[in-house]
Amino acid sequence: MRVEKEKALPIVYKEVKLDHGYRIDLLVENRLVVEIKTLECFNEVHTAQILTYMKLGNYELGLLINFYVKLLKDGIKRFKI
Repeated sequence: MRVEKEKALPIVYKEVKLDHGYRIDLLVENRLVVEIKTLECFNEVHTAQILTYMKLGNYELGLLINFYVKLLKDGIKRFKI
């Protein structure tokens, strides 16, 4: 599988391009956005972050993974646009 880490996601606004506006933690097969966190709990900011990456890059799948949990399955949130 092709995996890119710290993938820069440029922002384009009125023909002005900011090359390093956002960075995706992992991009798998140019289709799946993976954001990795170590938090007590997710909040709206984390959800907005991954949804923004998905919309700007036109990616349809996303995983928000939190490693600050006893069971990893409890720290995974899946998104689909």
